[in-house]
Amino acid sequence: MRIAALDDDPILMELIQASAQHAGHVCHPFHDGAGFLKTLRTETFDLLIVDWHLPDMSGMEVVRTLRAGLAPQMPILFVTRRNAEQDVVEALSCGADDFMTKPIRMAELMARTGALLRRAYPSAAARTLDFGRYRFEPKTRTVHKDGVAIDLKNKEYDLALFMFQKAGRLLSREHMRESVWGDVQDVPSRSLDTHVSRLRSKLALSPENGYVVSAVYGMGYRLDVVSATPPSAGST
Repeated sequence: MRIAALDDDPILMELIQASAQHAGHVCHPFHDGAGFLKTLRTETFDLLIVDWHLPDMSGMEVVRTLRAGLAPQMPILFVTRRNAEQDVVEALSCGADDFMTKPIRMAELMARTGALLRRAYPSAAARTLDFGRYRFEPKTRTVHKDGVAIDLKNKEYDLALFMFQKAGRLLSREHMRESVWGDVQDVPSRSLDTHVSRLRSKLALSPENGYVVSAVYGMGYRLDVVSATPPSAGST
């Protein structure tokens, strides 16, 4: 998963990055609220770890901005030295999903992060996943539409599952490339466009089949769930 960490403590940020990497995530560090919010206009993340006290604004302001529309559903975990009951209540009430008091124990932080990610994004490990007319079989890495198998290459399958699990969310190009290919430096930008185009064709993504994929200029792509238009009376 792609995690953003917002804290002005460089030592703590290094520890969080290393722990996240060990847990199989990619962590992007930010040191001030304005820089993070600016990045969110062109990038997307799966979860935010944020400190209460930042150089230019409070973590509370960041959370309120996200919940007001910039990232209304992204899981948020507060980390702070404040530990009064009222502080916890205020953080959770403004939109945070969890709260930890410094000094941070890294194993606990990763456990809480993992729990938030599992709740927000269904795991694809060793089970069948159904999305309307589409069924994903992670064990065999196959996709079926209305019971008919669709021939997808490895990265096409990975990208399809990634997008279906995050249906309804705007996904930045870097988020998609990083999550599916890993080292984005080795992946030409056009490769993502080619894979999305192939998925649109192979999976027959259309209103009639319940899902459409749209390109968002300057950002990336979004797979949306749509309702097929029922046939009008008397139509054949």
